Amino acid sequence: MLLESREKVANVPADYRFATLSDSIVRNAQPEIYALLERYVTTFSKPGHQVKSLYLWSQSPGTGKTTTASALLNEYIIAAVNSHISDGVRPPEQPAYFLDVNELQTLYNEFARPHVPAEIAERSASQYYAKIQAAKKAMFTVFDDIGVRTATDGFRGDLHNIINERVANNRPSIYTSNLAIEEMTHVFDARLFDRMRDQCQAVHFAGESQRGKR
Repeated sequence: MLLESREKVANVPADYRFATLSDSIVRNAQPEIYALLERYVTTFSKPGHQVKSLYLWSQSPGTGKTTTASALLNEYIIAAVNSHISDGVRPPEQPAYFLDVNELQTLYNEFARPHVPAEIAERSASQYYAKIQAAKKAMFTVFDDIGVRTATDGFRGDLHNIINERVANNRPSIYTSNLAIEEMTHVFDARLFDRMRDQCQAVHFAGESQRGKR
């Protein structure tokens, strides 16, 4: 019940809910990456250890970035729940959160554009800021598809604020993108690039699309 409730509020896409590294469909296609990630998830349970952020990228779609990021988020929830229970403490209500950056930008456009009906703008704005707060405050956040090239200054500023707060408070994040981390300087300003790169390891996903291979 504790795991289920934390999964529900984590906003993990339905296709990836409860998926872990061991049962990921990407595992066989990316054996070297998954060997690295098996070691990485052990740091989730090390007391006092600062968990590193990861930047998962590939130019090709469908190579398993989102699947893998979701599995890592689920692994973090499991580790957080188990460690708190073993310490006799109630686990946090929202230890991790999955932020779909494209969805967030769609919500922004729905209330920031002129002539949007008030009821639509109010609903979209409410959802938008709720997602921002969740992404800021979660112990572990996935930013899925962060390489959006058409971001407005307002949306870009909000995204920078989320990342800035997470870095300032040493909260680990997983980023997925179709751009190499160096190319993010062309998408966001230098400050955001520096924040993303800080204590962040880039992991390149090569190979063919894994979509449809369930």
